[in-house]
Amino acid sequence: MRFRHILVSKKYEAEDVLGLLKKGRDFSDLALKWSICASAKDGGDLGELKGKKIDSDFLETAELLKVGEISGIVRTRFGYHLIKRES
Repeated sequence: MRFRHILVSKKYEAEDVLGLLKKGRDFSDLALKWSICASAKDGGDLGELKGKKIDSDFLETAELLKVGEISGIVRTRFGYHLIKRES
């Protein structure tokens, strides 16, 4: 499974980005603009999660997504995530 994500520090930022995604904005472009994760430069691409140390709340949500689906807001100790399953 391959994922992208957008990580922000405030819930209202995640809500704003989610609203833009619902209006059809490109996930990778929004990750580049909004995400505070180092993966932002790659459009939020996290690659394959298998074998990586991942927050359990993030992983539980990510694993339930269908290909192309975007999660709701997921809170972890790092902040607020929006997750997209790529494959």
